[in-house]
Amino acid sequence: MPDPTASGPLSSAVVKVWIPHPTGVELLGEVPSGVTVEPWTDPAPPSDPAGVRFWVPPFLVAGDVTTMLERLPDVAVVQLLSAGADAWIGRVPGGVTLCDARGVHDAGTAEWVVTAILAHVRNFPAMVRAQARGEWAFGDVAPTDELIGKRVLIVGAGSIGAAVRARLAPFDVEFTLVARTARPAEGVHAVDDLPRLLPAADVVVLLVPLTEATRGMVDERFLAAMRNGALLVNAARGPVTRTDALVAELASGRLRAALDVTDPEPLPAGHPLWELPNVLLTPHVAGSVRGLLPRAYRLVGEQLRRFAAGEPLVNTVVDGY
Repeated sequence: MPDPTASGPLSSAVVKVWIPHPTGVELLGEVPSGVTVEPWTDPAPPSDPAGVRFWVPPFLVAGDVTTMLERLPDVAVVQLLSAGADAWIGRVPGGVTLCDARGVHDAGTAEWVVTAILAHVRNFPAMVRAQARGEWAFGDVAPTDELIGKRVLIVGAGSIGAAVRARLAPFDVEFTLVARTARPAEGVHAVDDLPRLLPAADVVVLLVPLTEATRGMVDERFLAAMRNGALLVNAARGPVTRTDALVAELASGRLRAALDVTDPEPLPAGHPLWELPNVLLTPHVAGSVRGLLPRAYRLVGEQLRRFAAGEPLVNTVVDGY
């Protein structure tokens, strides 16, 4: 199988591309000559899987991705619509290039983070509960806190972290950025610095990919290092946190949380996180916005044109992320 990142255009043979949305055909832009695009929306494939070289799985793929890949013997590129590739790491056969949708979800996820922080700071969850009870609960919910002057620690200083920072900057907050490795010239600390950074943060935002290094990183010690009353915002992946440790801290009332992701996910009925008044839960919707498909298929179209021209692809994913 040819290397999709090698130089040189494809041969004149017809190359099939499968995508998960019929609307994607129009959103891709110009399709290279010799490329046929087919939506794969039903369990049954739209045609013979042989010849499918470029595959775009569904946004939130369900099931065993290995089994799905086995149905595509000639696939050379798997282009995800998600920024996270944790379900695919180590499961893509050799010779197949895996690419994520880094950049596509920056705006939507950053908006969710800012919304979640403001909702907590201004005590909206308590007001919503009072509204549901038909109560004018001014004395119970006011005065609220405010965002100005808060110290925000962003764990995951990638493109989404930059988008969060840009949107929070007008609120006059103080930022500390953390990445896997330090970038002193950019003012970015290493993950190893977290024990001394956490106690100073009013808000801790999780934006890291799920890897073996980040799985369970928010454990008892991480949470214990956070200051009393601090807010934990998880827009990354549920397993980045140890759920038992998180529930214990939240149940004590010492910390607050805004969670778009959980472990397990979906969160089952009766789980203690549902009942905690200091927790705001949303059902993994941070990146699910109306602008998702146009942005995502713009990237897919650019990648497809690179692939057809034999040019290097962007957003390639390697084990270890």
